[in-house]
Amino acid sequence: MKAKLPKGIGGGPQNMQGMIKQAQKMQEEMETLQAELDAKEYEIQAGGGVVTVKINGKLEILSIDLKPEVVDPEDIETLSDLLTAGVNEAIKTVSTANNEAMSKVTGSLNVPGMPGLF
Repeated sequence: MKAKLPKGIGGGPQNMQGMIKQAQKMQEEMETLQAELDAKEYEIQAGGGVVTVKINGKLEILSIDLKPEVVDPEDIETLSDLLTAGVNEAIKTVSTANNEAMSKVTGSLNVPGMPGLF
């Protein structure tokens, strides 16, 4: 007795070729998008605007600008906290933007047992 596969499953070599072409197209789109995301620059402010962090899509800090009023030699701890908050917010912003952009290409593609595949 032969098992019957539900419609849309199987299909032989033609279906496999279509899936391969689709995967190749998606990979090309993802590579193009990743290059665009890597080149993008973001400017994030923290501490009410006294710290500005510039970061690119590769999560590389390009610059950190400080307002003069935030620099107090007697209060290095606050400055450190502001810098940490600014860098963390910058990383969060870029990561969220990159994930959202990639999900538009991959859609709801999810391969169980292979997290991070796409």
